[in-house]
Formats: sequence, structure tokens, C-alpha cells
Amino acid sequence: MPDSPYLIAAVLVSAAVTWALRALPFAALTPLRNSPTIQYLGTRMPAGVMLILVVYCLRDLPLTHTRSLGPSAALAVTIGLHVWRRNAPLSILGGTAVHVVLVGTVFTR
Repeated sequence: MPDSPYLIAAVLVSAAVTWALRALPFAALTPLRNSPTIQYLGTRMPAGVMLILVVYCLRDLPLTHTRSLGPSAALAVTIGLHVWRRNAPLSILGGTAVHVVLVGTVFTR
């Protein structure tokens, strides 16, 4: 086993690099926790990300076709549930269920 010191060294270096890469984000974020910019982004980004996802998902949907009714109804249900209950999992599950039911039953072509 003449290669075993090299293998042990490779495993130890790999372990150290993996540990450092996993610890680095926590070490970098610690001084930023009280930053007003980070707090502002923390409150505004979830809505911005959701808006980007909605635009991305609906960008190719032709509004003149009947196949756009399923996603439009699901979006309306999702927004309605979220405004009513302020519960993200309920909104997501409700909108998804409406979309699946409508696309699977009503709008099958």
C-alpha cells in the first residue's frame, strides 16, 4: 500500500475544502444580518421572485385560446386564497389543484 498516504491526504484535503465551502456562507452572512439593505431585500425579494416566476410561466400563453383558461383560473384561485388566508402553502396547493383538475378534465383536447 504505497499509495495510502496520498489517498489519506486527498481525502483530508477534500474534507477540509468541503467543510470550508459549507461554512463560508454562514461566516459571510453573519456581519450582514443587521444591514438595512439585506433586511430590505429580505422583505421585498419573495414577492419579486414570485412575480418573475408568474411572468416566466405565463409568457407564452396565448390569451385568445381556451387553453389559457386553466392557468388563468388557477392563478386567480392562488391569488384569492393568498389574499384571503395569507397562507403560502394553502395558496400554492389550491392553485395547483385547480390547474390540475381543469387541465385534466375540462380542457382536455
